[in-house]
This record gives sequence, C-alpha cells and structure tokens, in this order.
Amino acid sequence: MRVVISALEERLDAPTAKGLAQAVSRAIRDATLQPGDQLPPIRRVAEELMMSPTTVSAAWQLLARSGTIRSDGRRGTTIAPTARGGERYTRALRHESPVRLDLSTGIPDGALLPPLGPVLAGLSEPATPSSYLDDPVLDELRAVLVDDWPYAAEELLVVDGAMDALDLVSRTLLRPGDLVLVENPGFPPLLDLLEDRGVDVVGVPLDETGLDLDRVEELLPRRPAAVVLQPRGQNPTGVSMSPTRARRLAALLRGHDCIVVEDDSSGPISASAAISLGAWIPDQVLHIRSFSKSHGPDLRIAAMSGPAALLAPVRHARAVGQGWTSRLLQRVLAGLLRDDACARSTAAARAEYARRRELVVDRLATHGIDVPGSDGLNIWVPVRDEAAAVLRLASQGIAVTPGSPFTVDHPTGTGAPTGSTGSSSSTGPAGHVRVTTGLLRENHAEVADLIAEAAAAGAWTAQHR
Repeated sequence: MRVVISALEERLDAPTAKGLAQAVSRAIRDATLQPGDQLPPIRRVAEELMMSPTTVSAAWQLLARSGTIRSDGRRGTTIAPTARGGERYTRALRHESPVRLDLSTGIPDGALLPPLGPVLAGLSEPATPSSYLDDPVLDELRAVLVDDWPYAAEELLVVDGAMDALDLVSRTLLRPGDLVLVENPGFPPLLDLLEDRGVDVVGVPLDETGLDLDRVEELLPRRPAAVVLQPRGQNPTGVSMSPTRARRLAALLRGHDCIVVEDDSSGPISASAAISLGAWIPDQVLHIRSFSKSHGPDLRIAAMSGPAALLAPVRHARAVGQGWTSRLLQRVLAGLLRDDACARSTAAARAEYARRRELVVDRLATHGIDVPGSDGLNIWVPVRDEAAAVLRLASQGIAVTPGSPFTVDHPTGTGAPTGSTGSSSSTGPAGHVRVTTGLLRENHAEVADLIAEAAAAGAWTAQHR
C-alpha cells in the first residue's frame, strides 16, 4: 500500500479530486499501477496525502465513472481491466481468405435500401442550424417518430446509431461492478462494450418468445442494474419477443431498481410488430430504434426514448461531447419516413428479407436442422464443429460468422436458445454459425445445402478416431 501512496504522491499536481484522479491515471499509463492492483482505503489515502476523505471519495467517483477503477467485493477498490479493444467483434468478422459470397456481416442489402435522391432534392430550405443552441431533436422528426413509437414515451433523443446510444447509456447509467443481464447468445459489440466498462455481464438464454423468465427471476436477488435485450429480430437468433413474454418480464422487473435497455436494431425491416416493455413499466425503460438497416447504415441515426430522469445524464453526456446528431441527417430521415415511395420500398425490403430467410430455413429443415427465430437478417445454425463448419464453407468461397463471439459465459460453447434442437446427430451440436440470409439474393437451396454439409463437418473424424 505504501508503494501505491508514493506513486500517487509523486504524480499529484494539485490536492483536488481531479488532481488525484489524474495522478492515478498517470500511474496506470506508465505501468506503475496494473489492472487488479488494490488501492488503499479512502481514509488512508486522505491521511497520507493530507487531503480530506470527501476529496478522495470524489476522485474515486470520477475514476469509477470513467471505468478506470472498480469496486471488487472483499478486495476493495482495484484498478479495472484494460479495455480489450473489441475482441469479440474482431473475431466475428475475421476472414482468413477471400470469399465470393460474404454472409458474415449482418449488414443490410444495399439494393434494398430506399433511394436518397428524391428526398435530398426536396430539401429546399437551408440545412445548417442557425445556432449551436437549437433543439438537438428536429421537431419534424420527433413528430413522425412519436406517431410510430411502440408506447407513449416521456422524452425522445436522437443519437448517432444504436451503438452510440448503448455507449452513452453504459457510460452514464452503469458503474464498474454492476450486474447486467444480457441475451445469450448476444451481439458481440455490445458484449465488448459492457466488458470494457467493467460491469459483471451474465447471459440469459432465449427460447422462441424471448428471455428465459425463470433465469431472470433467479438473478433478481443479485440486484441487476440493467437488462439489455433486442425485442425483435434478435441478432443472431432472429427471435422476437412475444407480447405475453414482454408483459410477464415487465411484471417481474416492476419495482426493481433495474433499467431495461431495448435495442430494436432491426427497426422498420423487422417482420414482427414493434414492442416495448415501456407499455407496462415506462419509468424503467430506454427504448432504442435504429434506422441503419432499414434506411441506410451511413445515415448513422437511431432514436432513444425514456423517462426524463434516465435520459438527463445521457443528454448531458451528449451536450459536452458531440452535442447533437446532424440536423441535416435528421431532415433526411424525416423525409424518408414521410415519403410514400420510401414506405413502399421499406415494406418490399421487409418482405424480401423474410422470403430469403424462409427459403434457407425451410431447406435446412429438410436436412434435419432446426433454426430458431423467425425474423431479422440472420439465422443461427447449430453445427457439429464450429471451426470445421466455418472452414468448410470458406473453402467453398462462403463466409459465415463463428458462433463463439456471440456467447457470454462460455466463449467456445453453444449459447443456444432453449428449444433449438440442432442436427439429427446423437451427440447434438457443439457450436453455431451465424449466417446473414438477408444478403443471399439467389441460389438459396444450393447455399442451404452447403451450410447443411458444413453443419455436419467434423462428424467423420469424431466417429473414426
């Protein structure tokens, strides 16, 4: 402990909370303090550095908010693990060789996005804001969003995509050491984000109608700070939450000091109706709807609703950071959402994505492979050997995503939704691959046959050792 005090004393420029926080950060940067190192108790730091306990406590709060330190139970306050830099996301998108058909990305088909030209041509008024103090949400966009929102939200905020919203929420409303419940399997960038924040991530399995309520109920005595879920077209499984499951989950969480963060990443291209726990527990819900898959990833726009009390720190973080989402882009999105031709284009895209998914899923079923879910751009295919399946398809020029980066508790496990039976093998699936059927424009049966063959890859080796 004396070594830590000395390190802080050497780097302390000012006897303030900010000065002490900067001293800790400097000690971490030059490797004097390492992840996992324990910090002395607040009172001892105050005595040794001749500062008030209140000042030291405020410094610790600054460091905790930035994810630099974390409360670690009996070990006290420790230096948080270094950010891992998106390991899961990087693994999910890694290709070892060029491919002719990339079904690994989870992105929309550019040919199914609505054209921007007509809306851009209709922007007759000046697009630039008259002041930095203008309302960060354009009135015309707010009006069209409210008309199509799944519940009567207290406030709306426009952000730079769903991941921007999740980043803001995790920075402002979560603290290192908080327990956060997520879907298992889940979205790799979200898992990376939460792990980098130093929160305790626990996966909850899915069935065909949403989160496993029994598992959620088991975890409630541990006082989770948040539940993060995708209400429809869940990535990677394609599961959409049923109204009954949503109502029962809301009843479970009502009254608990636990926020619900809903990431409606499929948005308008989802075949399922919009749904939110905000219809039952609006004071606990932050609902995010992305327009990247439906109207264009480069628009970088999502909308987030919630009660004023929860959105206040998020608004503040935006105000001292990027400030607002471009009002020009907001006008473009508002124009797209009000345009009849665009609405028809989005409806056609929604139907086409559903058709592509169904063609592949039905063909896989003829091989005895059951795929969970019924919505979204992706399917979650059980395979005998995950690495063998990915390699076999890559050798045929087809890229798919290995399932392990999507799993929470066991990076090499299945993370399968309950009720997913997999192949007809007596040993069952040992993993999964995610396939973006939304990008498969033709040859659905042929590609599904190759996926089925890859799902069985490794079986001969296992049987003939």
